[in-house]
Amino acid sequence: MAVLKTEELTYVYSEGTPFEKTAVDHVNLEINEGEMVGVIGHTGSGKSTLIQHFNGLIKATSGRVLLDGVDIWADKTKIRDVRFQVGLVFQYPEYQIFEETVYKDIAFGCKNMGLDDAEIKRRVFETASDIGLSEELLGRSPFELSGGQKRRVAIAGVMAMKPKVLILDEPAAGLDPSGRDKIFECIKNYHRKYNNTILIVSHSMEDTASFADKILVMNQAKVFCYDDTVNVFARAEEITEIGLDVPQITKVFIELKKRGLDFGKDVYTVDYAKKLLLEYLNERQGR
Repeated sequence: MAVLKTEELTYVYSEGTPFEKTAVDHVNLEINEGEMVGVIGHTGSGKSTLIQHFNGLIKATSGRVLLDGVDIWADKTKIRDVRFQVGLVFQYPEYQIFEETVYKDIAFGCKNMGLDDAEIKRRVFETASDIGLSEELLGRSPFELSGGQKRRVAIAGVMAMKPKVLILDEPAAGLDPSGRDKIFECIKNYHRKYNNTILIVSHSMEDTASFADKILVMNQAKVFCYDDTVNVFARAEEITEIGLDVPQITKVFIELKKRGLDFGKDVYTVDYAKKLLLEYLNERQGR
């Protein structure tokens, strides 16, 4: 069942002025419950504008966003409740940290939901564990933490609200490889534990290939494609033609195909590539 759906969703900046620009152009999508979706596209492709429609931070110029089949703007007085159900973590969320302690920062959203102290405490400790933050850190100032830890505190503040849909805009931006891997591992563990719907905007095809069940490719304000990950990477040459990058391992196998070794079009992870190459070598040795 589609937890999020868009119908002819369109958004125009500065409508009716000389600066008018269509950022999202008649987008039709269905995102099912429990899916992990990667969202990719050039800067200016419309992906960040699109995700801000999903929890009502931006209201469409035309078209609709449906959450569990209900137009999120059908009752404007309930848009706050929509934002509790669709949690959005912006790029560099650590810049929005402001509380005295890590505990208070993670608890902030839960307090706005009107939860009692016992439930807030339970959620803070549980979410801190989920995101890889020790209990010892909860009493410390978030400003004493490393960049990666601050990022996880900010993400935990949204996770603690238990949204049905969690959207993260470039969650690993600016982190070193170790911090990036830690963030993605925590997000994947969170998804396995709660089976909620997660959308991750990323510029990195390598990162997207490592986590996504489905991939949404935006290009020039429109949906270029939205499909299972394996089917998207089977179109690697088309994706390259619109100026987007593909995983390095996919490029290698495209070159192998040009040289007469065709392993198919769906090679986008190193593990799968290794499996294919070992099978090929074993077959040759058996001849």
